[in-house]
Amino acid sequence: MSCLARPLLTLMLCLISLAALAGETYTLHIGSRDRSYLVYRPPGLAQDQAAPLVVVLHGRLGSARQAERTLHWDREADAYGFIVAYPESLGNSWNAGGACCGPALRNHIDDSGFITAIIETLIHTQHVDPHRVYVSGFSNGAAMAWRYACDSPFPLAAIGSVSGELTDLCANPAPVSVMEIHGLADQNIPMDGGEGPKALSHIIWKPVRQGIERFRVLDQCAAPTDTRNGTVVTDSAACADDMQVVLITIDGAGHQWPGATPLGGLTARLFRPDPPSHALDATDTLWHFFRDKRSP
Repeated sequence: MSCLARPLLTLMLCLISLAALAGETYTLHIGSRDRSYLVYRPPGLAQDQAAPLVVVLHGRLGSARQAERTLHWDREADAYGFIVAYPESLGNSWNAGGACCGPALRNHIDDSGFITAIIETLIHTQHVDPHRVYVSGFSNGAAMAWRYACDSPFPLAAIGSVSGELTDLCANPAPVSVMEIHGLADQNIPMDGGEGPKALSHIIWKPVRQGIERFRVLDQCAAPTDTRNGTVVTDSAACADDMQVVLITIDGAGHQWPGATPLGGLTARLFRPDPPSHALDATDTLWHFFRDKRSP
């Protein structure tokens, strides 16, 4: 039974319980700035149990709490036993390199250093398994996940990008498994590259497949195979050392996180975001991609 279906007193207790399960806020001092992030550790996960970590990067104009509320990673963590970290950007943007994005790019914010500091802190304080660290994001946060795969000093097991893209040449990346989930009707970061008509900033994006091919060459992948399930096409390549590079496209889907709770409030009224696709659950799809991946 959901909270909303319960009697009033039970409903109040239920909502208090749900609030208690939300991620706790932590702060790190990076350079001259205090940076904050949320951490969710499932109640059933023992403190002495080494656990995987998924770092979730919110989109442009989003927030850590909004990502936690709408993307359902806490629920996935409860089901499968891992820790989730939600970093908070500065100026509601991430410095993903290239021309992306917003105040974080203009102010040369070291977001890669921030993410690394979170990972290293949680390895020591939350008993995170250093060989099972994954970074995921949406839109600008997805572009940040790609950038982190390119210049991270920390060896990731995999990244997962939803409606994102590689923003620069990515000169010397380490091999890593990659999954990109992208709507073919995305008008913010178009599948074939260029400046989308609904984009908030004037960025000329590279074609999404260019970033995928960059990592397939790097990861020494075999030829990909395609499978179709309705509007969803999965283009998967098996690579050296049990890595994978996967592109999932959804016909008719726009710039959105499939399976998410739709945005509301002022953000929805001002920017009219694309509705989440019901063709798949991106959070569950990413976790099942992540779960058997390990870094060297």
